[in-house]
Amino acid sequence: METTKVNELRRHLRRGKVYRRSDLEEYSSSIDRHLGLLVKEGALQKIAPGMYYYPTETVFGAVPPDEETLVRSFLKDDRFLVTSPNAYNSLGVGTTQLYNKRVVYNHKRHGQYILGNKNFTFVKKPHFPKLVTPEFLVVDLVNNVDTLAEDKTMVLGKVADKIQQMDRKKLTRAVREYGSARTQKLFDHGGWLSA
Repeated sequence: METTKVNELRRHLRRGKVYRRSDLEEYSSSIDRHLGLLVKEGALQKIAPGMYYYPTETVFGAVPPDEETLVRSFLKDDRFLVTSPNAYNSLGVGTTQLYNKRVVYNHKRHGQYILGNKNFTFVKKPHFPKLVTPEFLVVDLVNNVDTLAEDKTMVLGKVADKIQQMDRKKLTRAVREYGSARTQKLFDHGGWLSA
């Protein structure tokens, strides 16, 4: 009888999908026990409190969920941006460190969370773009320059040079939309946008 109920729950699972406990409650009268049995047998992986992953299997084993799927399920929202301080290295402004950090800009959560054995830093922000652009990266770097391992003065000096080669209109918009008060002041009073 127990096996029949667990199999009934299993029928509603799709490979490669992340589920919240609440997504599956309607398919079981003893959801916690049935989820526990599926985790114990290896059919489901518990990736965070109340979150489960039904892995896709390949010849090399189970494929972990991608970051976007994890974050979307955790937030129950599509409005977020996953980035990393490593992205600053693409700007050519002297940042070379590698960070084991994923930052999720979103409208709902703030704090450190482990999802599927990955550490995420959720930062609640009113505004962020749908995609990472060079203009957003420059503004984000200046917002977070105090948290970087590199020499702050050297990086900011190279940022001042870099922005001279960027689209002024797009950069001005990015500063207004995504820059902290300190970043906006630096761009305005530092003369970076008027040079």
